[in-house]
Amino acid sequence: MNLAQYLLCAPLVAKAISDWNSHEGGVGWSVHLLILFILRGIIFQLSHTFSNMLYHTRRRRVIPHGLDFHQIDQEWDWDNFLILQALVASLVVWQVEPALDGVPVVQSKGWLMSLSLHVVVSEPLFYLLHRSYHREYIFSHYHSIHHSSLVPQPMTAAFGTPLENLAMTAVMALPLLGSFAVGYGSVGLVYAYVLAFDLLRCLGYSNVEVFPARIFHSLPFLRYLIYTPTYLSIHHKEKDCNFCLFMPLFDLLGKTMNKKSWDLQEEISSGKNDRVPDFVFLAHVVDVISSMHVPFVFRSLSSKPFVANPLLLICWPLAFVFMLLMWVFSKSFTLSFYYLRGRLHQTWVVPRYGFQYFLPFAREGINEQIEMAILRADKLGVKVLSLAALNKNESLNGGGTLFVSKHPDLKVRVVHGNTLTAAVILNEIPRDTVKEVFLTGATSKLGRAIALYLCRKNIRVLMLTLSTERFLKIQKEAPAEYQQYLVQVTKYQAAKNCKTWLVGKWLSPREQRWAPTGTHFHQFVVPPVIRFRRDCTYGNLAAMKLPKDVQGLGSCEEILWGRTTSTLPLIVVGLLLLLHRSVIKRSDLLPESQTPESVGTLLDQSNDARSPPPYKFPRPGLNETE
Repeated sequence: MNLAQYLLCAPLVAKAISDWNSHEGGVGWSVHLLILFILRGIIFQLSHTFSNMLYHTRRRRVIPHGLDFHQIDQEWDWDNFLILQALVASLVVWQVEPALDGVPVVQSKGWLMSLSLHVVVSEPLFYLLHRSYHREYIFSHYHSIHHSSLVPQPMTAAFGTPLENLAMTAVMALPLLGSFAVGYGSVGLVYAYVLAFDLLRCLGYSNVEVFPARIFHSLPFLRYLIYTPTYLSIHHKEKDCNFCLFMPLFDLLGKTMNKKSWDLQEEISSGKNDRVPDFVFLAHVVDVISSMHVPFVFRSLSSKPFVANPLLLICWPLAFVFMLLMWVFSKSFTLSFYYLRGRLHQTWVVPRYGFQYFLPFAREGINEQIEMAILRADKLGVKVLSLAALNKNESLNGGGTLFVSKHPDLKVRVVHGNTLTAAVILNEIPRDTVKEVFLTGATSKLGRAIALYLCRKNIRVLMLTLSTERFLKIQKEAPAEYQQYLVQVTKYQAAKNCKTWLVGKWLSPREQRWAPTGTHFHQFVVPPVIRFRRDCTYGNLAAMKLPKDVQGLGSCEEILWGRTTSTLPLIVVGLLLLLHRSVIKRSDLLPESQTPESVGTLLDQSNDARSPPPYKFPRPGLNETE
């Protein structure tokens, strides 16, 4: 949303404040319009949240494709119609406000009058207008913009040209104006009719079939009194049928009802419109504030790299409550998905936050959650499941070996992606000029692979670790002539003259102070470190661009831009494609996460072609935990 456009509502806000101060013990109509404006926005937001809660709705999605960046960008100013209607209503109210004094809060006759006028006036008027929108000239110059959104969403209901929004304003207003004209108007009627109107529109555009088919079998006449999300989605796809506002009766009378509407509605409502993912990316929540950077909360925020937006800070207490509820009651759930070359890629989330992985008493529960997710994926027939971030922590579960050892008959491949991550990080280091690096997280699997590769290039690696035993174990893996390039250090002060830091462990601002001016921080730590030093530069997390033909991708991973993903999903995509071609054998799946040779192979490939086609994935030498 562009907040600047809300300045148009400044006169309404000023009048509402004036009315609030001048009406002793009462509320003026400007206040009602402002409250209604806020409530309408909340309805659209909650409808969007419901529509995109994939863990609850994915089996009943009408159109299986995901909401992509193009559609989000296109519908960015969907709330323009709310502002337009608020301004139109304000102008009308201010013209007749004296006549509205004494209007009751509730008037039962007004409800019946408005319903009658809606059926007799609004429904047929919208039907005729909508059919006229699909005439060649009007459709190509106006209405085609609305139909350019391929996946119906609640915000799509509000997406259209100003002409269409003005027409919808008239359709919506006529029952209310008629009721007030005959003396049956009330405050409650305005709230109830407008909010019910919005709720029905959001329901139809939700892309989730909410009506069970048995209702229409038991009461067949309901098929002509209320439309369904399936009914409207058919219109968006076919464009030559199902033109009604809310009542298919008018399509029946106009002979424009699609005969497949109810058969398809029954099929989708049964929950059979689901597909087993080809691969699953098993992530976890980073922290409370970033837990709101997800598609089903605020899509305008999740479609951009994560920043600490003031709106998220306001919602922090609510997000904290949800964290506690998830800790007690939740299990892994589906967060997002996209399609690549016809294959379905899903992100599942373990309902645990980053700090919980460092609580000793929470580790057993976290491993149980991960294990249940793996077994569920195996039962469903998922081909590949990747453990992300702390889900593959060595001290937690041995990088996933705990699960594959416990369940040796797993058909799903469990991977963790460190080889490609290491290759991307190493590829960023200018090898001609860098002769020394400082490495934190040095004894992790990823740190080990980086250190062993760099020492073979005659680069001195200052490995920060307090464990001499783990350091010596890694040093012995290097050829004898290169072991001298691996140096154990125990304090950050040891790197005060080193300008290349490889950060595999989170750095506090105090620890960053030891870096000399001009240092570049290469990162493979989640969450990324705070960019505290203005005299230094910071790299982003290891990432690669997705192919242009990815479908349904509409959210960003943490700080990464759209169409950019962390390396772990890509290593799994590569493995998935290779599995499909029957190239990988069990001998190719290394028991150790990666070797210097496998990392070197990837780097050599990247050096041969700095910008290879994005669909060329690395070959075996993959980091499987089997």
